[in-house]
Amino acid sequence: MTASTQSVDPFDLVIFGGTGDLALRKLLPALFHRFLDGQIPGSARIVGVAREPLDDASYRAHLREALIGICDARQLDVFLQQVFYRPLDARKDEGWDDFAELIGSQPEHIRVFYLSTSPELFVDICTRLGHYKLNEGASRVVLEKPIGRDIASANQINDAVGKVFSESQTFRIDHYLGKETVQNLLVLRFGNALFEPLWNAGHIDHVQITVAETLGVGHRGAYYDRAGALRDMVQNHMLQLLCMVAMEPPSSLAPDAVRDEKLKVLHSLKPIDASNAAQLTVRGQYRAGVADGASVPGYPEELGNNKSNTETFVALKAEIANWRWAGVPFYLRTGKRLPSRVSEIAVTFKPVPHSIFGSESGTLAQNRLVLRLQPDEGVKLWLTIKHPGPGGLRLRHVPLDMSFAEAFGVQQPDAYERLLLDVVRGNPTLFMRRDEVEAAWHWAGPILAAWADSNEPPRPYASGSWGPSAAVALIERDGRTWNEDSE
Repeated sequence: MTASTQSVDPFDLVIFGGTGDLALRKLLPALFHRFLDGQIPGSARIVGVAREPLDDASYRAHLREALIGICDARQLDVFLQQVFYRPLDARKDEGWDDFAELIGSQPEHIRVFYLSTSPELFVDICTRLGHYKLNEGASRVVLEKPIGRDIASANQINDAVGKVFSESQTFRIDHYLGKETVQNLLVLRFGNALFEPLWNAGHIDHVQITVAETLGVGHRGAYYDRAGALRDMVQNHMLQLLCMVAMEPPSSLAPDAVRDEKLKVLHSLKPIDASNAAQLTVRGQYRAGVADGASVPGYPEELGNNKSNTETFVALKAEIANWRWAGVPFYLRTGKRLPSRVSEIAVTFKPVPHSIFGSESGTLAQNRLVLRLQPDEGVKLWLTIKHPGPGGLRLRHVPLDMSFAEAFGVQQPDAYERLLLDVVRGNPTLFMRRDEVEAAWHWAGPILAAWADSNEPPRPYASGSWGPSAAVALIERDGRTWNEDSE
């Protein structure tokens, strides 16, 4: 087998919330793709757990409908023979004896318990797993974000889970860290002599991180209205991306070496609180407009609550108070119902100190490195060159554009494909440590508090736009503009 198709040891992977959107749309398709590539041993078992009164056969039929488009039915039927189901309520005793007997029947298997549920159920599930001693041996638990609503609730969850699973058994997942481009950022920075000498305040003008969605909240409205964009995206996904861009070179790729450097970045973030939140942050909420060529309702109509003050858009300016990054702004922007679905990191370098070209040649644009996380993962480096042909020297700003799919001729695996098998292997490099979660909440909490104390509602923006006009003003008052070259 090649390195990309190396199998793993026999395991049982239990998905609590096995009938939910994440399980059906991401987790089970990811496992199926790994099965097709020969990475899942035939003795491995995948167990869906939820409250719906299903049996193995009805759950497999349900999954068959969700997965049938991926390959031919024969391959799918073989995969489904490794899938089982147990009806359970995390807060009731019924069914747990049968579930424990099923998992205990293969004591030599690695056990992975994926908690694809509301965070309010994490403690109940882990407590019962501990009661039935399913946390013993080679067992791991995977916690989906967000972990808590603030530092206090995050600590409460981590304390309770920590009584059952040790820190080395606990995998706090952020699927953005499993994306090919994010991991390639490490290679670009630390595997090439070209970038790392320039990766500092002396050469970089600013960094932008954008995570934009065209969809609204849809069926996630009840969850989203309790969370909002800052809890749902900024406190976890976007801060993790910021850490990957800004961290110092780790001594190695050992899990704690990488995570130690990310933690230093989080501790170095300048505070945003009531004293400066109005100047450094913008929050918005989408209204009716046009998305993907169709008229769509606004957030209040979609939610059925005209009084909601939950933000569906956040833009902010962050700074890192250390020697490498002092004075370099990091602009973060995320929102729903925006014009295009795109996740990217754009690193803009400082202009050349002196131009030898006359004004008739055109404008010298700043070099920019853009890492696309989705939808087409790749790297784009913008350079200034001479336009070919006679007629004088004319400057052009053009990209060296590398798409992973085109360059390597293969479909890039979904982030969950990599991360799920990393859990089975016990490799925590791309997962968050408890102290990272705490540091992220220490920084994000004062922003939430400042918004709550201001009593100002989110600024409205039309669906299909790039958010409130104040988000444009946030960056343009610094003489910069949002990067939208990927559109």
